[in-house]
Amino acid sequence: MPLLDLLASSPLAFVTTCCILGLIIGSFLNVVVYRLPIMMERDWKAQSRELLGLPAEPDQPVFNLNRPRSSCPHCAHKIRPWENLPVISYLLLRGKCSQCKAPISKRYPLVELTCAVLSAYVAWYFGFGWQAAAMLVLSWGLLAMSLIDADHQLLPDSLVLPLLWLGLIVNAFGLFTSLNDALWGAVAGYLALWSVFWLVQLVGR
Repeated sequence: MPLLDLLASSPLAFVTTCCILGLIIGSFLNVVVYRLPIMMERDWKAQSRELLGLPAEPDQPVFNLNRPRSSCPHCAHKIRPWENLPVISYLLLRGKCSQCKAPISKRYPLVELTCAVLSAYVAWYFGFGWQAAAMLVLSWGLLAMSLIDADHQLLPDSLVLPLLWLGLIVNAFGLFTSLNDALWGAVAGYLALWSVFWLVQLVGR
């Protein structure tokens, strides 16, 4: 394909494309970081009520990564497509809601810029190929998990487990290291998190 040939032959084109893609993914990660913990809390509450034999809560409006549309937390103004362009919309709106003029958190463009820089660096370091593709997905996932962990002190299994399997699968083909080393790395990472968890539990008693 002509586009793939261009990206493979031109490092500048590949880095630029990944940078733009990073801005778009960063915008999506803002949604994930905000909504996923809320979705998890709703699931926990529903499961708890079921285990305790309590009646289910009344039906609530659909809430997932796609619905409802993003809106201003101050005036509930629905964000229009042109107001949702990564970084650009923030600059055009001067960091304020187009309706109520309430300030928009600087975190949104910062996450988008961080994701763009990470993506560009991965593209520059690894070059066009499967290594860059795998590392891009890993970088995006780690960024989302880091932000959720900072906000809520939790790491969602819905992000951790896919990244774990991605690491094992790509290294089954020796993309970064041997499968044996990848397996031991996964075990070490799990034990490290498990140890920190129980250490915090013991110290907090």
